[in-house]
Amino acid sequence: MGYKYGAPGNNIVLNNPNTSYQTNLGLEISSLIVVGRVVDIILDNTHPQYSNYGEAGVGLIQYQLLEEVPENVGGLSSIAVPLFPNIKNYPLINEIVFMLSLPTIAAQEQFGSTTLYYFPPINVFNNNYLNALPSILNPNTTTSPSEQKSYQEVGLGSNVIVTQNTQSINLGKTFPNISNIHPLKAFEGDVIYEGRFGSSTRYGSTVSGSSNNWSSTGSNGDPITIIRNGQGPVNTPNDWDRITEDVNRDDSSIYLTSTQKIPINVASSNYDSYSSYTPTTPNQYSGKQAILNSGRLVFNTTTDHIMMSSALTINFNAVKGFNFDTKANFVINSPSIKLGGKNATEPILKGDTTINILVDLVNQLQALTIALQSVTPQAGLAVAPAAAQLAPQLAVIRTQLQTTTKSQVSKTL
Repeated sequence: MGYKYGAPGNNIVLNNPNTSYQTNLGLEISSLIVVGRVVDIILDNTHPQYSNYGEAGVGLIQYQLLEEVPENVGGLSSIAVPLFPNIKNYPLINEIVFMLSLPTIAAQEQFGSTTLYYFPPINVFNNNYLNALPSILNPNTTTSPSEQKSYQEVGLGSNVIVTQNTQSINLGKTFPNISNIHPLKAFEGDVIYEGRFGSSTRYGSTVSGSSNNWSSTGSNGDPITIIRNGQGPVNTPNDWDRITEDVNRDDSSIYLTSTQKIPINVASSNYDSYSSYTPTTPNQYSGKQAILNSGRLVFNTTTDHIMMSSALTINFNAVKGFNFDTKANFVINSPSIKLGGKNATEPILKGDTTINILVDLVNQLQALTIALQSVTPQAGLAVAPAAAQLAPQLAVIRTQLQTTTKSQVSKTL
């Protein structure tokens, strides 16, 4: 009855005090539950069955019951749709899914209209990368002894190990056979989300005395969030060994800390320009901070500013250089600018002011030379008035050179 009437029928069973319903309660509930092996899945409009369902069919799977031998897949007869609308965690072919019979949109008009909704893949191998379990009834499928353990053995703690002998297992059209994607090691209280390809998010904390590399400072329970994309090289003897994130090896990562010290190796940590407020080396700082680490960083805005603000200083460290390219003004507003080093004391000369004063000087000297060129023995007395006129002007020019040509802000070495 549960499968026939779907969720409404199941509610009747659960709430009806009739003894006959109570007796068959287990049968009624079990009829709502189906466990199957994925045979095919629609992911985009290239699938042959996409035209029959449109966008509503994306994520729809065809399944077979576990005891059935996979055969030719022509249509989508035994189908199920994703249960969650906001989380896309589609299974691979040959992975196992748990399904419930629940109402469809047609149930508003046709009472008892149901379909099967599937959960994300069952964690058969306890592995975030692959949990495919092909049918042992299929003569074309080969598995190693480590992959043939019973559920009882797994329940008693014997791990099922996904070996590299998976070439004959159909996983889909493009899914690669990668054997070295390690699951993350969990610590008490962690909430971890892992993708299949080495991307993850950890909502964790400081765990004193643990093997992770962020718990050397702080107290147990101090929060940390680690977002990682791309597992780095791992030195472990087995592909299934659990690991922790490595800020220096992983491809790209973001660390949001509270009291932790992250052992990051930065490209440059030269702080010679500082005479005060010298920053703590990044791998020695312990406290709340956000670390963004990758092979390349791009900050881009399409409509507004990029803004940076700091309670102390903003430090730029670069190995090869520091370049600015702009199509407009480059403005520095500061009471003191030192070029070349923190000990710069020589004022920069003001260009226009200096040129104007020097032009005045040249003009005065030019007038004097003209006067001197016209001097004759009889007109010797004419030099004295010219010299008398130039002398005070030179005094003024000397004062201007000392007081108005030097920058009061920019200093150099």
